Amino acid sequence: MVAILPAIHNDPFDRMLVAQALSGPFRLLTADSIMAKYSDVVQLVT
Repeated sequence: MVAILPAIHNDPFDRMLVAQALSGPFRLLTADSIMAKYSDVVQLVT
């Protein structure tokens, strides 16, 4: 899953978290606006 993600974010650990959230029934909460561009599963919080 990580290999097919678009190169929006360069941090490999963050990309791994996004891939895990996309592959399971998870919601990823983040303060990183760049990560929030991946999917609706990644939710920006402030």
